Amino acid sequence: MRRLFPVTDQTAAAQAGREWSLDELAEAYAYPALDEGASWLRANMVSTLDGAAQHDGRSQPISGETDMRIFGTLRALADVVVVGAETVRQEGYRPARAREAFAARRAASGQGPAPAVAVVTASLDLDFTLPLFTSPLVPTLVVTGAAAPADRVAEAVKAGAEVVVAGDGAAVDPARAVRELAGRGLRRQLTEGGPRLLGQLVAADALDELCLTISPMLTAGDAQRIAGGPSVTVPHRLVPACVLEEAGFLFTSYRRI
Repeated sequence: MRRLFPVTDQTAAAQAGREWSLDELAEAYAYPALDEGASWLRANMVSTLDGAAQHDGRSQPISGETDMRIFGTLRALADVVVVGAETVRQEGYRPARAREAFAARRAASGQGPAPAVAVVTASLDLDFTLPLFTSPLVPTLVVTGAAAPADRVAEAVKAGAEVVVAGDGAAVDPARAVRELAGRGLRRQLTEGGPRLLGQLVAADALDELCLTISPMLTAGDAQRIAGGPSVTVPHRLVPACVLEEAGFLFTSYRRI
């Protein structure tokens, strides 16, 4: 692993050619200091060189070992992992787990042993018998609208999930979802997509940071981009915060200006 940005000759020499420790990754991806009541939403996504966010409907084939270490680090730093229902169905989501390597860091930050998972869904078309709902270390949240199907809301509650209302109709208001989670003390937020949810968050100008792994692969085809859905009137400009490289993969972080 080597740091390409920001970098000094001293750090480049010390870090190049070896695997970074989890502590080093945690320092590189630390959340910024937050003012009272403020929150920070970052996204973690992977894309091929030709813009594909998935291959055969999943992100795993375009990922790699170091990408998964960073994936785990980002989860370990977050209060909550926000994910769309389609991604839960396709990727076989499980509850976040406690990791001993991050236990002291989380305790010092006033965090519990593992982040909560918040599933954003209008229809609540979810399998509530999955471990994500029946055996999480931290209760799973279901973020939905006020007009969500009452029977599905009841099923979610019966399964032990906490229902968070973030919309006046059936749909979820992305910006309101961020605020509702922050109001529950879940201020360090991480979204892992999918592309539809990320597109909605971008369109709502709710995203503070994008952690994008650029995979050295070409897939062609018609796979989704990392963000889909509604477009923005004016493209959102971000600035680079960190760029790392390992085995041809680029691990980038861009933050809002």
